Amino acid sequence: MSSNDPAGSPAPPPAGPPNGPAVSREEFDELFASVRTWGRWDPAERGAWNRVTPEHVRRAADLVRSGTVVPMARPWDTAAGPDNRRPALHYMSDLGDVEPPEPATHKDFVGADYHGKAITHLDALAHVAYRGRLYDGGAAGELVDSGGARFGSVAALGPLVTRGVLLDLPAVLGRPWLEPGRAVRAADIVAAEEALGVRIGGGDAVLLRSGQLRRRTELGPWDPDTASAGFHVDAVPLLAERGIALLGGDGDSDVRPSPVDGVHSPVHALAVVAMGVPLLDNLDLEGVSAACAAAERYEFLLCVAPLNIPGGTGSPVNPVAML
Repeated sequence: MSSNDPAGSPAPPPAGPPNGPAVSREEFDELFASVRTWGRWDPAERGAWNRVTPEHVRRAADLVRSGTVVPMARPWDTAAGPDNRRPALHYMSDLGDVEPPEPATHKDFVGADYHGKAITHLDALAHVAYRGRLYDGGAAGELVDSGGARFGSVAALGPLVTRGVLLDLPAVLGRPWLEPGRAVRAADIVAAEEALGVRIGGGDAVLLRSGQLRRRTELGPWDPDTASAGFHVDAVPLLAERGIALLGGDGDSDVRPSPVDGVHSPVHALAVVAMGVPLLDNLDLEGVSAACAAAERYEFLLCVAPLNIPGGTGSPVNPVAML
């Protein structure tokens, strides 16, 4: 299949349950140890983002050819629903009628408990702990308190600019979307690379499109904590071997229900805590999917500028793809 015709005959469904083979806690801990990069980076709190050098950024900038710019943030969601249990806030604080002199001004307030399923956001390394440890082994209880994070905060990351790779699985499979609960496994990644004419490399940001937003638009919302398409843990060693620096998707990267006994977000634990890879959650990848198909390439310059929040465990973001 050529890169300019990604949709072909649908692949057969994965063997076993759709969320992939079950993984025991012991097997998961062995996997965690095998992809762990603790002690590798300086500064450690930037984790895998240390892989992205000025030369990575320069090569990524060379991917801009047409000048097409595609935003990837979902709209600020103030409506409660099964996939938005903690709606964002937006209200007007000044309608221009406070007092003279001219000019009048209009002001508004926004706020969000953004670590959820509705707001497009970046997870910094302080966001996730496993067995009481943050990335690089520090005790979470000592490094994160009511004042925020003293290690791995979003302020330590700063702007993120690198090559983005879109794994557009629905396009590869000739389907409008992946059904909730469908696991994306290592073999799916390799097949997608071949079909889309792209290969994941060191310092890349890998974005998984499951078509979740298209399904929501056509069929209505559901609870993604119960069922969502995403990576199975057996995909993580391949991503670790390729040396990725950032991982994201139109869900939160984890397939749900989790295939790992006693771990509700195993890809979060492996990516953030073991590998030091920040996550982008709840992206809108419909526009970039169309742009990549039109351009017949699935790589682009990716820019993510989180808010500069000292001690923050993440930030709402509006990532931008440039082709």
